[in-house]
Amino acid sequence: MTAPRRPGLLTDLGAAALTLVLVGIAGALGLWQYDAWQAHRDAEARDLTGTAPVPLDDVMGSDDPFPGQDVGRPVELSGTWIDGGFWVRDRALGDRPGYWAVAPLQVGDAALLVVRGWAPEPDPALLAASGDADVTGWLQAPEGSMATDDDPEDDVFPEIRVADAIQRVDVDLYSAYAVSQEPAAGLEAAELEALPSPSRFTGVRNLLYAIEWWIFGAFAAFIWWRWRQDATAPQVAPLGQPVDG
Repeated sequence: MTAPRRPGLLTDLGAAALTLVLVGIAGALGLWQYDAWQAHRDAEARDLTGTAPVPLDDVMGSDDPFPGQDVGRPVELSGTWIDGGFWVRDRALGDRPGYWAVAPLQVGDAALLVVRGWAPEPDPALLAASGDADVTGWLQAPEGSMATDDDPEDDVFPEIRVADAIQRVDVDLYSAYAVSQEPAAGLEAAELEALPSPSRFTGVRNLLYAIEWWIFGAFAAFIWWRWRQDATAPQVAPLGQPVDG
């Protein structure tokens, strides 16, 4: 014969209360670590486009690699337009397909590629740029998806790649380009395409800690459930003896 066992009321309530406390603590600590992980990612992916412009030289030099943390930062530069401009295809403005007009602006001994604006079709008259200029634009990293150039002999490129543009100018180029905030005459303002994105490893330690705490909370709940199962399991009475309860 069998009969269910039941723990004492205080024992039962005490175990349940302890489990709730442990699960609550583990859950709260997990959320804290998760929030820390998200905060790290938000900090790395901050939108700099609305900040005050700074001189280009304060962000990078002509021989420096692109500073990834400054994607989208407004920069100011003064220089002279030089030959070597080109169009970049497949650049939409809203729902309209079109092209970017890009020209190198020489600043000291090097030049920075500047997106001067957008047009629905390539037009040599709109591409021409000469004289001195003061430009304020959003800093962007060179592109490199390895898109192929259908016609290397024309002035239309698939992307803004320094390796391609350097063949068109007689000076060094910055490892960056800028999207001008003010479009040139006859052009419309180009839409900014790239904003910083966090690395997949940013704050990963905090995320792992969060998962660990949640696993601990789940384990505490499992231990309570297992104990409750054992405490209330039917008890086999010895043969010939009455079953209590």
